[in-house]
Amino acid sequence: MADAKVIPFGDDPRTRRAAGRPKSKDMGVGAAAKESAKGKRPAGRKAGPLAPVPEQHGAPDDAGAAEALVAGEEPQADLGGGGGWDRRIAGGLAFLRRRLTGDYEVDEFGYDEELTDKVLMSLIRPLCEKYFRVEVKGIENIPSEGGALIVANHSGTLPLDGLMLQAAVHDNHPAGRHVRLLAADLVFMLPVVNELARKAGHTLACAEDAEELLRRGEIVGVMPEGFKGIGKPFSERYKLQRFGRGGFVSTALRAGAPIVPCSIVGAEEIYPMIGNARTLARVLGIPYFPITPTFPWLGPLGALPLPTKWTIQFGEPIPTEGYPGEAAEDPMLMFNLTDQVREQIQHTLYKLLVQRRSVFF
Repeated sequence: MADAKVIPFGDDPRTRRAAGRPKSKDMGVGAAAKESAKGKRPAGRKAGPLAPVPEQHGAPDDAGAAEALVAGEEPQADLGGGGGWDRRIAGGLAFLRRRLTGDYEVDEFGYDEELTDKVLMSLIRPLCEKYFRVEVKGIENIPSEGGALIVANHSGTLPLDGLMLQAAVHDNHPAGRHVRLLAADLVFMLPVVNELARKAGHTLACAEDAEELLRRGEIVGVMPEGFKGIGKPFSERYKLQRFGRGGFVSTALRAGAPIVPCSIVGAEEIYPMIGNARTLARVLGIPYFPITPTFPWLGPLGALPLPTKWTIQFGEPIPTEGYPGEAAEDPMLMFNLTDQVREQIQHTLYKLLVQRRSVFF
């Protein structure tokens, strides 16, 4: 693998966009997504309309469920309690049928909402709710509609904080909103991880893609510290690293989207990084090779994160729609807003650290 690097957020978007966007053959299973003759982006694949299932009384009609499955319809939930498992099995089989036939929808970034809701979130949710016991505060600061840019601190040696942020917003927001995370180029160089990241809605951290998502009304998540934050030693925990050159502020200004500061406490302690084997990291082509109290000494068991107690707090949004169009090109304004966001996140981190009783409780 070539040496991994973090491409600055504000670099030339054209080359970065080509690196992070999936090709048409990656848009789903089954029939490949096609582009129009005029060079438009490939259209998403759409599932056919679902016909309503007639209301049933008493015991469920298994034959009716089977017929609905063959017809490609989504079996409805059974409220009577007599055939709940039949309905779940039928629903699962209908889901598999759609996956095998390609009868589902993805966007041009490769985002698969159905797979994310039914599979990926189901895998992440137990880790969020039971293992890390994530407590969410200030969820009302994320708008119910329209675009917004969530800016969060980054830590933990492995990027589990991004996944927990995604699950926390989706499961706790009244509108069940999805976070489209901006990821480093290394994510899209790894096999399997590359495809899963695209399906979950992640895209390469470039200004053009972020602005397009914001203009569509999506919630976009960015962690400006990048590898400097996630790979910092345990002795520097909860001390924010540099936020780059303020590219995320420029993107928010162009899209007129509010900036929502986000502070995450608990991720720093899941893999206490007490050392970094830099030579081995260069050989492997990765930013760092962590040494923790359990890894690599305990082998695969050392990769198990410590069950720390997490808190994710969303601060008051910083509006951007009142600025003139040329404000995105003002370096002083970008510096001031970047510093304002960074200071708000850092202040909230210290406040949460004072309030928490223990790392694990």
